Amino acid sequence: MRKLIYVPIIHISADFGEIASEVNKRGLLSFGKEEWKRHKEAILGFWDSIAHYFDSLEAKDIKIYQDGLVAGGDVGEKIVSDGVKKGSKNYEIVSKLISRGAHLEKTENFLLVKKEYDYILKLAKARKVIKKVIAALNYRFHKNKLLRERDEFIAKTIDSTLGQGETGILFLGAQHEILSKLPEDIEILRLINRERINEYRKKFLFKKDKEKLDQLAEYLASPIE
Repeated sequence: MRKLIYVPIIHISADFGEIASEVNKRGLLSFGKEEWKRHKEAILGFWDSIAHYFDSLEAKDIKIYQDGLVAGGDVGEKIVSDGVKKGSKNYEIVSKLISRGAHLEKTENFLLVKKEYDYILKLAKARKVIKKVIAALNYRFHKNKLLRERDEFIAKTIDSTLGQGETGILFLGAQHEILSKLPEDIEILRLINRERINEYRKKFLFKKDKEKLDQLAEYLASPIE
């Protein structure tokens, strides 16, 4: 039997590389200082809960599959190290697991990841309204297809690299639909409820039902059993 610990995640600004500052700036403009601060605190609480869970996990020989990671080995570890320096909580957890004996696997196809990032980059850097609209429509048009192609590649990668008796950890954005694409002989441990993460994201983005949003934020930061 193969086992996979599935961690649906929410990215923080530091995960967006060269557009991190722009993401933060847009967040402040769209939601205001207080709401954006509350959101960032909720997401940091979410990552603190995940970090606490993995601090007590035996990491030796576990294989790590990471959203957006297009290389393994020394190159992959350099990417992780750079992410830690930029403030990524996700990469901080991965780095600690590696230091305790976990192995980093190349998870994604470079061309697919670059293609999606290029759409996001154009959207983030657009200054004129018409360019923002065009970039947003272009990204929305291609987004689902790209996510599906990335998920199919990730599932095949896990199937081909996770051997019998081995355990893996998958850190993957909650918008991805990965589980149905994984082989049936892989036992899935769902660490967090993906649907509740996506519900939080939607309610925050569309500024709906503040009471429910607070409940979901509390769930995100609650200890993982």
